[in-house]
Amino acid sequence: MTEIWTEKYRPKEFKDVLGQEHVVSKIEAFVKQKNMPHLLFVGPAGVGKTSLSLVIAHQLFGDEWRSNFLELNASDERGIDVVRVKVKDFARTKAIGDVPFKIIYLDECDALTKDAQQALRRTMENYTQTCRFILSANYSSKLIDPIQSRCAIFRFKPLVKEQVKKIIEKIAKQENIKIDNAAEDALVEISGGDCRRVENILQSCAAISDKITEDVVFSLASMAKPKELLRVLNLAVSGKFVDARNELLSVMLNYGLSGADAIRQIQREILALDIDNKKKMILIDRCGEAEFRISEGSDAFIQLEAFLANAGLIGQN
Repeated sequence: MTEIWTEKYRPKEFKDVLGQEHVVSKIEAFVKQKNMPHLLFVGPAGVGKTSLSLVIAHQLFGDEWRSNFLELNASDERGIDVVRVKVKDFARTKAIGDVPFKIIYLDECDALTKDAQQALRRTMENYTQTCRFILSANYSSKLIDPIQSRCAIFRFKPLVKEQVKKIIEKIAKQENIKIDNAAEDALVEISGGDCRRVENILQSCAAISDKITEDVVFSLASMAKPKELLRVLNLAVSGKFVDARNELLSVMLNYGLSGADAIRQIQREILALDIDNKKKMILIDRCGEAEFRISEGSDAFIQLEAFLANAGLIGQN
């Protein structure tokens, strides 16, 4: 299987961009007028920012879209030279066709250095007649204010459960894959609203089996089943520290979980525990502390053991 499903199932029309109707309706109005401001798309990964940009190019330029659209990933080329050379060279020439401007799409532009952002600000001013910029970022706070003030800002939301399921069902039908309800729910749980992650995991699962089950999904996603981590937590709050520790070690080895992955999944399962809300709050606070210590370089399993010990003390108190 050589075709990457993320590209194969990328939306071609505005109606295909799911979950962002509040953005699409406004962008569609710009395209109909063949005029638009600089755009800034902000939101988490895999929710349609790049896809919508490509749809804009297709709808504006038709078959000539490749000649009038430049896509750059700022996390690869994040210095001032990319703005001074590549962006300026493309921006200073006129568009082909009846649309009066070209489009430059800068993905992950929040990774640009401050100097590069200052150069970009001047370029956006100087080439307004011949070029429009679409900037994509995960965090708008990492962009300087002058760039934000030059753009119409659109915020993207993670896809909800029904929209992710619609994508899964569409792919399963076209690729002739059998996927059960538990596996669909597992994909939704793992994705966190990230459509790209869903497609990549689904393609990996399809390469192994035509019938996709919950076990296949979790094993390929390197994530533990929620019920297994809930069992670990229940053992811990019941005071069975050694059993909880051994069970957690077994789960981590079976699924290849890192300490950070494990603590993030554990945090989500705390809310399902049958304990009072005050104890849940304390446990989530301990999760945050463990995650911070792991990210700062502490031994992951010692931090997880410390969390389980805290859970036992909190549960028994």
